Amino acid sequence: MIHRRMSTARSGTFALGVAATAMARTCALALGVAAMLMGGPAVRAQQAATPAQPVAAPQPDASAPPVHAAAEQPSLLDAVVARKQLRIGLPGDYKPFGLRDAATGTFSGIDVDLTTGLAKALGAEPVYVKTSWSTLLADFGAGKFDMVAGGVSITLDRQRAGFFSIPTDLDGKAAIARCADVDRLGSLAAIDRPDVRVVVNPGGTNERFDRANLKQAPIRLFPDNTAIFREVAEGRADVMITDGVETRLQQKLNPGLCAIHPYKPFDRAEKGWLLPRDLAFKLFVDQYIHIQQLNGSYAAIVAKWLD
Repeated sequence: MIHRRMSTARSGTFALGVAATAMARTCALALGVAAMLMGGPAVRAQQAATPAQPVAAPQPDASAPPVHAAAEQPSLLDAVVARKQLRIGLPGDYKPFGLRDAATGTFSGIDVDLTTGLAKALGAEPVYVKTSWSTLLADFGAGKFDMVAGGVSITLDRQRAGFFSIPTDLDGKAAIARCADVDRLGSLAAIDRPDVRVVVNPGGTNERFDRANLKQAPIRLFPDNTAIFREVAEGRADVMITDGVETRLQQKLNPGLCAIHPYKPFDRAEKGWLLPRDLAFKLFVDQYIHIQQLNGSYAAIVAKWLD
């Protein structure tokens, strides 16, 4: 869009310049013809003997700011290629997108597979850095990593901190509960009752959704997102609201839990990777994601972790 507007502006300026030049030439010609007609043979002979003076094209205003000024500092794209290392921030508690093994410190998941491929495309090694949903933006702003992945929902407050890649996933919030309670907890109105205990991980879009939509149900924060579903399964909470894709996976991993209409979520939201305000880097990342989606690699990776 930026380039189209700039191109349009340049095209408009060029068109105005051409029009002004053509009009000046037309006026000069008309005046010359009029003078020749009014001045008689001697004047006409003098006009014919005098060569026509070219009309100078309009010059740009030197005081006007340039339409585009190249960035003086090198692009992150060039920096990653030069250092042969791509640093990726991950909360590390969100299966299937990015989960950190507490024993080994290694990460796995959909976004780990995809960003490993991104690093390879840049001729770099992926380095995964642990962050959290509560400190994600602060860590990103402090430059602890080059980008953020791991199931990040696209929100306007996060967008203020940087660029987002093109969307990697379309989903929305859905509930998961014990299978015996699915019929009575099938809507937000049914969940938002004083006798329904809601549990949520702090600091992310799950908590934000609960605070915005549940006014009567008690909401309890539980810090360990890798163990939070046991709170529901073992009866210490009644329901958790999270992304539909996570409810679909967790019902497979936790017998006795059932996702509640995960394909018809309460809202709609996209996921993407949070990137610095570096256009060259964003364009490369976007093209990489686009190619993975076109050639079937993205679908194969998702199926590997969900099916």
